[in-house]
Amino acid sequence: MVTSPLLSKPPSLLLSSTSTHQFSKRTVSLSKRFFTANVATQSISNQIEEDPKDDVITPPKIVLPTNESSSGLLRIRHTCAHVMAMAVQRLFPYAKVTIGPWIDNGFYYDFDMEPLTDKDLKRIKKEMDRIISKNLPLIREEVSREEAQKRIMAMNEPYKIEILESIKEEPITIYHIGEEWWDLCAGPHVETTGKINKRAVELESVAGAYWRGDEKSPMLQRIYGTAWENEEQLKAYIHFKEEAKRRDHRRIGQDLDLFSIQDDAGGGLVFWHPKGAMVRHIIEDFWKKTHIEHGYDLLYTPHVAKADLWKVSGHLDFYKENMFDQMEIEDEQYQLRPMNCPFHVLVYKRKLNSYRDFPIRVAELGTVYRYELSGALHGLFRVRGFTQDDAHIFCLDDQIKDEIRGVLDLTEEILSQFGFTKYEVNLSTKPEKAVGGDDIWEKATSALRDALDDKGWSYQIDEGGGAFYGPKIDLKIEDALGRKWQCSTIQVDFNLPQRFDITYVDSNSEKKRPIMIHRAVFGSLERFFGVLIENYAGDFPLWLSPVQARILPVTDTQLEYCNELTKRLKSNGIRAEIFHGERLPKLIRNAEKQKIPLMAVVGAKEVETQTVTVRSRFGGELGTISIDDFISRIKSAIENRTAI
Repeated sequence: MVTSPLLSKPPSLLLSSTSTHQFSKRTVSLSKRFFTANVATQSISNQIEEDPKDDVITPPKIVLPTNESSSGLLRIRHTCAHVMAMAVQRLFPYAKVTIGPWIDNGFYYDFDMEPLTDKDLKRIKKEMDRIISKNLPLIREEVSREEAQKRIMAMNEPYKIEILESIKEEPITIYHIGEEWWDLCAGPHVETTGKINKRAVELESVAGAYWRGDEKSPMLQRIYGTAWENEEQLKAYIHFKEEAKRRDHRRIGQDLDLFSIQDDAGGGLVFWHPKGAMVRHIIEDFWKKTHIEHGYDLLYTPHVAKADLWKVSGHLDFYKENMFDQMEIEDEQYQLRPMNCPFHVLVYKRKLNSYRDFPIRVAELGTVYRYELSGALHGLFRVRGFTQDDAHIFCLDDQIKDEIRGVLDLTEEILSQFGFTKYEVNLSTKPEKAVGGDDIWEKATSALRDALDDKGWSYQIDEGGGAFYGPKIDLKIEDALGRKWQCSTIQVDFNLPQRFDITYVDSNSEKKRPIMIHRAVFGSLERFFGVLIENYAGDFPLWLSPVQARILPVTDTQLEYCNELTKRLKSNGIRAEIFHGERLPKLIRNAEKQKIPLMAVVGAKEVETQTVTVRSRFGGELGTISIDDFISRIKSAIENRTAI
């Protein structure tokens, strides 16, 4: 894990897996006093009060272990998968078992059987509890492949035959639970079922899953469960799930009117509403400005190209299943782009480049289109059309390290402005099948490693995990709940320069092939926006908020003053709006629901004194201040990425 020293100054909304952003949620009280112009300057807090119902629940002070940090927990979860399968086949003898691995927060098992209900899950859990209470031993047995096949056929488990065929190692290992049930398995497991705390196990849900992930194969019933070492951990995990649900970007996106996916247009296609589009505009402007400062040239390229281009790039050979069908235009086949890379290569090829021109850095917020099954679509996280913050660097061999280091610095500079300062970094090396010679692979991998070492970031080596065209660095960001999201990537490419035969003229007037580096900071704007929404729980910091200040006139008598105030705020680059026509308590409550950072109440006294009475969502009541002071504070907070 890397913690960035470049700490930005937005309000502290990040929380670990054991703490929560404690912002004050306010609701309008049912005050009997009727607001009139001459009482507008009374404390706004007289009109609002804490609402525990809407407030964030403080979680238990406990650090949840992981499969990596606790080998005992991994064993518990793996055994729970087996116990669940045993329970299912006790209750539903016709059910056929397939696979049942441990996963990040628990386990699952896939069954070929009739659809299950919530009532069925309760029955299965009770049966699991009985098995756990019997304290049955987990017994490892080694058998020959022939013996394993004989036993599986006797049990009429067709999926296990297919699994057996995929196992290359011998002997075959089997794990028994007592004398009643067994499964093909390499382990590990707990010694007895009694080692599982049944009160720390919960079955969560049932979902459909195709066998081997192939939509042409049978649809199976996948039961998800969670398992922990003790009840306290389970309670903390349940709180974590509740908080994650509260932060779900799909719900918040609807509540705050940020985006939608319209059925009439098709799944996986995002509509950015005015407020969401404003946040995107701010992100894009910041991204472009920062890239220009770091020596990148901006590009705009088409969304479609001749199919032949994708043959040259290799996408039609290696990526066709993720591409939309081709379209015919004037007897030629065209293709929506799934990637931006070939377009940037064509821009490079437009002229002959000299070694003196390097490095060449180009960047584009380029929209791409990829085919996804409807069942795989998920809000902003899995879509069919999205905008990558794509950039490519063309450089010489001896420039790779410096360019990678520059990308790492740029990545940190950008992500830290959004409050992401903890990263998990992986360096992936040459896989078995790869293009390019060992020498250039070693040189590129060493350059990536040296850049990471020079940066001072800790990282893990993923041996053989690189792309076939080059080694790469992948970066995951940690959000407010401690969840890790794949975000930035840096990839060295030996493939496209060769496929497109791009060259440069070296100091000896000979043509040589440059190195190409792919990189993205956000990954995609859509996915990054979804992560932002969940990280902030919709409470965007002032500089990023689509509406920074809402002007609330006590009566329509103050509208003219409020209109002039709004114009003045906008002329100073402040995103402001007026809301009126309701009683002030309701206007305040609505602003709270919409998570507006600043409210400025205007009554007769404010008009008379040319002031506003201000309340900050993060800072509480600020009192009555002059307009000049109000504007100055907002501009300073925006510039310094702080709250008011």
